[in-house]
Amino acid sequence: MTTAHGSQPPHDGDHEQDRHQFETSIQVSPPGTNDRPLRASASGEDRVLDEIAQRVLWLATSIIDRANRGRENPDGVKVGGHQSSSASMAGIMTALWFARLRSIDRVSVKPHASPVLHAINYLLGDLAEHHLDTLRSRGGLQPYPSRTKDPDTVDFSTGSVGIGATAPIWAALSHRYVSDRFPDTPRAGRFYSLLGDAEMDEGAVWEAIIDPEVRTLGEIVWIVDLNRQSLDRVIPDVQIKRLQGMFAAAGWQVLTCPWGRRLEAVFAAPGGQALKDRLVSMPNPEYQRLLRAHPTEVHDRLLAGLAESAATALRSVIDPFSPDEIASLIRDLGGHDLGQLVEAFEAIDDDRPTVVFAYTIKGKGLATEGHPGNHAAQLTEAQMRDLAAASGMDLDDPWVRFDPDTPAGRLCAQTAERLRREDHETHTVAEVPAELGFSPRPTISTQATLGRFLSDLKHVAPEVARRVVTVSPDVATSTNLGGWINKTGIWSPAGREDWFSDDRERVLKWQEGSRGQHIEMGIAEVNLVSLAGELGTTGSRWGQPLLPIATIYDPFINRALEPWTFSLYAGGRSIMVGTPSGVTLAPEGGAHQSFNTPSVTLEIPGLTSWEPAFAQDLEWTLLEALRELADPHGDSAYFRLTTRPVAQELAAVPEDPLLRERRREQVIAGGYRLSARPAAEDEVTLVGAGAIMTEVITAAGRLESLGVRAGVVCLSSASKVFRSVQERGRVGQSRRSAIADELFPAAHPAPLVTVLDGHPHTLAFLAGVRGDRTRNLGVTEFGQASSVGQAHALHGIDTDSIVSAALDLVGR
Repeated sequence: MTTAHGSQPPHDGDHEQDRHQFETSIQVSPPGTNDRPLRASASGEDRVLDEIAQRVLWLATSIIDRANRGRENPDGVKVGGHQSSSASMAGIMTALWFARLRSIDRVSVKPHASPVLHAINYLLGDLAEHHLDTLRSRGGLQPYPSRTKDPDTVDFSTGSVGIGATAPIWAALSHRYVSDRFPDTPRAGRFYSLLGDAEMDEGAVWEAIIDPEVRTLGEIVWIVDLNRQSLDRVIPDVQIKRLQGMFAAAGWQVLTCPWGRRLEAVFAAPGGQALKDRLVSMPNPEYQRLLRAHPTEVHDRLLAGLAESAATALRSVIDPFSPDEIASLIRDLGGHDLGQLVEAFEAIDDDRPTVVFAYTIKGKGLATEGHPGNHAAQLTEAQMRDLAAASGMDLDDPWVRFDPDTPAGRLCAQTAERLRREDHETHTVAEVPAELGFSPRPTISTQATLGRFLSDLKHVAPEVARRVVTVSPDVATSTNLGGWINKTGIWSPAGREDWFSDDRERVLKWQEGSRGQHIEMGIAEVNLVSLAGELGTTGSRWGQPLLPIATIYDPFINRALEPWTFSLYAGGRSIMVGTPSGVTLAPEGGAHQSFNTPSVTLEIPGLTSWEPAFAQDLEWTLLEALRELADPHGDSAYFRLTTRPVAQELAAVPEDPLLRERRREQVIAGGYRLSARPAAEDEVTLVGAGAIMTEVITAAGRLESLGVRAGVVCLSSASKVFRSVQERGRVGQSRRSAIADELFPAAHPAPLVTVLDGHPHTLAFLAGVRGDRTRNLGVTEFGQASSVGQAHALHGIDTDSIVSAALDLVGR
């Protein structure tokens, strides 16, 4: 294997927004170049792999064809699919699955190659035939691989570009962690990522590659489908050497499969260097145009533009070949030479991560081969029949498997048996207590309470705490995890010596090793949430559930929102703690003052957002969030905390055990009334959440002094209350919450003033609970450095603003 002409990763950001002019099939098909299998190898073993690869290509293409031409489409909306993108991966995936993969290995498949995965799973008996007609239909095969929604074996959900590609890194790290914590964890093998070169445009890829822990993960293997095309064009530049250098600089082994063995043999023959020099120096667009040329044109196109001496040297190499032979020869790339790929896989070094660059042709073996507009192109019926003939198949009966008595059939059976996964024991999390039984300090912030909570949890519920793993992006101490870290230590697969362990002035014990329960990441929020998501899948993958808690500065939730949301979609559940937060973080200024996170996190499926005001509320809600994580069908959680110290007496937690339990139930349901009087006596109701409750309670007292009876509602979870409002109108729900009606009884309407250190949109839905007139106070402008009081006044969430809004509503 040698490094050859490079190519720039194309931009692959279409996500089905394909250009209209290519929604119909491309009709141009160079005769004599697309009527052959992927390649014709010499050895018997290679011939069997080639035969299987051709069947995989046929099945994958047919799965997309049937979705678009083979079923009714009453909506008239394009179904779509990516036949060309799948074709470039058919050989790579065949070589991996049928020659190298083991049952303990896990693979992330590039989004547009999902039909190839389903085709392989079908040949291995892992997918029933009736599913092959269901691509992109309800309950059928998903457009992109989904481990939670597809009917066959899918190891990683992909489709969010860059996130699925990096997921195996975090899965490998998670497996190492859980194996260190629980020695009976089933063993794992390699973690493969199959990705297109376009995916390397994504910053998430490089954030993951340069993480210092990653260079120790020898089980990581990336295989890059280097087809040098993007959605609209052929990529004009050459940058394979740059990519190789970037991976090498990060400590990765770099393997490259540029040419097939037939072409390598020509290169090695006398004079063959001339052809190699021509192909190496050829710009990507010229090469792609060469693929679309008629075979009779290829010879002259290779000679075009060369100096006479170079042209003479090249003629001596290519003149002996017929037009069809030379057209076939220039297509002999390493990513389609299955024997070459197998050799590359055998050369992988298990002591460091590996990347394999495999040169491919987008649309290889299809009529759309190499066309710059082939991304969303569909083969016509005539072109499908040509492909059927080349594949030994029938378009009218497309789902035929190999005869079990043939070499290909026997290899499929052997591969299916080799990849059969053993069942593993699934452990459960110990029962999470209702509360920890410690009284908070008289004045404390919710962020400081988080640190106390983790330390107390280890004392009160050690079996629960042993499954907790905390993660932070270089902000562990500033998010109050210091006490927890001192008790549990830092986990690192490498282990490092703490050279400050004998420093008497150092409060934090930074001891790294295999027994720690905190993972400190670099300043890369995408890595943080991606790791948290994979830590949340260890129960479903290997039977050892973890309870991941990640801390992050709240404004940076937005930076990590898309990969975090995707990890939830993929089944990776976690608790995310956004702290510090809001304009209450006044001196830090607008760069660190968050405002929209309460609103956007309310809208994410499978996620409960919490913004507790008091220490006891935080303890109860964190325990509830851990219970949800322990439940295989439970929610993830987001907590918005602050550094503002709050007087805990304002919470007025009942001392009577019965009333205390009622308060706890209300807190985890979403909120409670702090007023001494019943709701029936409210002239106006003040509704708040989080650290702003200090102002809300003070405003209620001011209103009382002005003769206005003001009720106070403290919300612990706006999302819980919103769900309650939604559920009360649904018939037949198995779980219905009455908290909205309890907080805002229909028989006793009163105007509402909602207050939040965040965007007022978050609580605006409360106007619809019973149709109250409402004023929503919150943050709608970027902040600036100031004192807390000045910040609240600037944004109209201070006591005076609350009182003024209430007086407006009652007509005073």
